[in-house]
Amino acid sequence: MKQSPSHNKWITYTITEAWANRTVEEVLKGPLLISGRMLNRLTRSKGILLNGRAPYLKKKVKTGDRLKVAVRPQEQSELTPEPVPFGLIYEDADLMVVDKPAGVAVHPVRPSDRGTLVHGILHHLTKQGGGGIVRPVHRLDRDTSGLILIAKNAYMHQLLDRQLREKKLERIYLALSSAPLPQASGTIVAPIGRDPHHPTRRKVTERGEPAVTHYRVLNHNDQATLARVELETGRTHQIRVHFAHIGAPLIGDRLYGGSCAHMKRQALHSAEMAFIHPLSGELMRFTSPFPADMAAAKQQLGL
Repeated sequence: MKQSPSHNKWITYTITEAWANRTVEEVLKGPLLISGRMLNRLTRSKGILLNGRAPYLKKKVKTGDRLKVAVRPQEQSELTPEPVPFGLIYEDADLMVVDKPAGVAVHPVRPSDRGTLVHGILHHLTKQGGGGIVRPVHRLDRDTSGLILIAKNAYMHQLLDRQLREKKLERIYLALSSAPLPQASGTIVAPIGRDPHHPTRRKVTERGEPAVTHYRVLNHNDQATLARVELETGRTHQIRVHFAHIGAPLIGDRLYGGSCAHMKRQALHSAEMAFIHPLSGELMRFTSPFPADMAAAKQQLGL
């Protein structure tokens, strides 16, 4: 599903009866969830209009009043756009859902990094006559494929990040593990922190951050297991660490002890995503097809 993006910097909120007789500031911080920092910026830039005029923040509103807020400013990224391939699943004026290929990093870590997903999305926006700063709402490892949610402005990133923190952003993965899982369905609850003996590896440790992973076995045999995995939290390498922790590392995952006979990267794919669109209130649900390399491995393993 795709929708033509708009370059209009304003969004409009019509005052409901529930918010009548409240101040402009209360509405901005209430149903519009404008942060104090953003409110200060909007005030300085004259980015708030009530029925077409700049209001005092303490002015009372009436049912049917139209409050316009300039939350889509023209921004300039410091990155150079590059034609990095990715699948465009959905796009509107405020957000994108894209399908990231395996082998592509989401964003640069060092100033010299090139060829990331963010570079590619910036190239796509520039070709449309736009641009701006690309803000991933969550992350995928370089060698994990599939869906990722992108905010196109700071306001939308704030709203989507709130859904992520409140566990309202549903993320479903498909994973191939190299051993049976303990039961047909279950939950792995084990805190994750850095491994002091490796620069990028994580491990289960009592001093780590809370991490919760839900799984359901879709198919299995003596060689491997295909599982549907849902994240409740979003720690770095969470699924990879948790599956290794229970003795079922992902196929192809060299970092965590997975067998590499059938895949050259970890067999992990972000397959489904669902969230409420913060502006329309619509339930948005997206899927990404099983990638070819995982499908081939699945067949070779007899699943």
